[in-house]
Amino acid sequence: MPFTLWLSLAAICAMGAMSPGPSLALVLRHTLGGGRGPGVTAALFHALGVGFYALLTVWGLGAVIVRFPLLFQLITWVGAAYLAWLGIKALRAGKAGAMQPGRVATSGAQAAREGVLVALGNPKLILFFVALLSQFVSPDMSTTAKAIIVATAMIIDGGWYVVVAVALSHSRVLPWLQHRAHWINRITGVLLIALALRVVLGPLG
Repeated sequence: MPFTLWLSLAAICAMGAMSPGPSLALVLRHTLGGGRGPGVTAALFHALGVGFYALLTVWGLGAVIVRFPLLFQLITWVGAAYLAWLGIKALRAGKAGAMQPGRVATSGAQAAREGVLVALGNPKLILFFVALLSQFVSPDMSTTAKAIIVATAMIIDGGWYVVVAVALSHSRVLPWLQHRAHWINRITGVLLIALALRVVLGPLG
């Protein structure tokens, strides 16, 4: 995979990871309820669930492209519609949502379990990855390239939420985020809608 194409992949993965939603709420909840350790644990185990879905999507997309090109196109458009819906939802979220977690007691084991379940229990991740990875997967793609795609999705997802957990260990960070949540939601919404349009236009590179 060319480095410039990988940079596009990394940027889109980062945008997906940073979008407000149940995953962010999970990390916030465990960080505020148990401290840095449970927050980081939730982040890492969430990344494992994301990696599992990314792996399924990469291998599945390759087969669909070869055997059912029209079905692949339909799935891609459904994924693009989902990205656009996420963007509209983020634009309308205002200051509500994931930036208002409740403080509850938590442990490392609970954080690990919920981190995986939040990822695996969200089948909409498949739609997200279909829309995302359709830009990078080709029928003749090597196993190494597929592994790079999966690893990139995992590392960026886990890395972002680890940063969130570590940052929230400092008590002054959360009020700052809460105060600016509407701007975070608006920026995320615009970027997700732009990504949906990019998906409709066709593969990158």
